[in-house]
Amino acid sequence: MKTFLITGASTGIGAATARAADAAGYRVVLAARSLDKLQELAASLTDAVPIRCDVTDWDEVQAMVATTLEECGSLDVVFANAGFGGARGFTNPDIDVADWKSMVLTNVYGAALTIRATVPALTESKGHILLTGSVAGRRALPGSFYSATKWAVTGMGEGLRQDLNGTGVRTTLIEPGMVDTPFFENKPTGALEADDIANAVMYAVSQPAHVDVNEILVRPVAQEG
Repeated sequence: MKTFLITGASTGIGAATARAADAAGYRVVLAARSLDKLQELAASLTDAVPIRCDVTDWDEVQAMVATTLEECGSLDVVFANAGFGGARGFTNPDIDVADWKSMVLTNVYGAALTIRATVPALTESKGHILLTGSVAGRRALPGSFYSATKWAVTGMGEGLRQDLNGTGVRTTLIEPGMVDTPFFENKPTGALEADDIANAVMYAVSQPAHVDVNEILVRPVAQEG
C-alpha cells in the first residue's frame, strides 16, 4: 500500500484530500498542529496515521517523516499544504506585523522544510511532491502579504522541479482560486469546494509515472481575477 502524507490536513483542502486519497486506496498520514482534529479525521478513514507537527519547526518536520517511515515503511506522495492568510494592507494599522512573519514561516519556510525532509524518501520511491500555491501566487492582490508568500511558493515549485530532474520524483504546484474553506470567515459566493481541489490533486498523482503535471490552476467559473 502506498503512503500519502498531507500537511495542513486537519481542515479544508488538506482534510478533503485525505478523504480522497483514502478512497483511492492510499495509507494516509495526517499532519497538522491540531492533533485532536487529526484524530477525529483519522477515525473516519480506512487507514490513517495522525501526527502532530508544526511545519515551521525543523525537528518536528524530521520527526514527522521518521514516524511516517516507521509506521508505513515508505513515502510515496507528499502534499505540502499547510498555510494560512490574513487581512490585506501594507499600511493597515490593524494588522499585527507578527502575522506577516508567521505567514512567511508557515507558507514558505514550512513548505521548504517539508521538501527538505521528504525528498530523500521520495527519491527512493520515485514518488510525487505537491505544493499548495494559489491564484494569488500568479497575480498580485492589492496589499496582500499572503499573495507575496504564494509567489514565493510558485517559484519554489518550479525550482524544485528543476532540482529533482532526473530523480524520477514528480512535482506539482496546485493553485486554487477562491475556495470555501476556513480561510474565509463567511462563505464566498460562487466559490469552489475543498473537494474540487482534492480532485485536482488526485488527478495529478493518478497520471502514469512518465507524466508530470507541473501546475494546476483551478478557479471557480465566476471568479474574475
